[in-house]
Amino acid sequence: MTHLRPIEDLITTEEFAALARTSASTVRYWRHVGRGPRGFKVGRRVLYERQAVLDWLEELRAAEAS
Repeated sequence: MTHLRPIEDLITTEEFAALARTSASTVRYWRHVGRGPRGFKVGRRVLYERQAVLDWLEELRAAEAS
């Protein structure tokens, strides 16, 4: 059985976009092509784990630095 994350650990597509300083449509495109952290649907909304998004952004930054 998986442990559920507290709701404040989950972010919407729009919140992901704000963290990445891009548009929500770009985040939706990334999801469509399989880029970035995995999201999951709750009804019609896609949610992401905040820490997974932050980790992914950090990996991108580190890759640019090397």
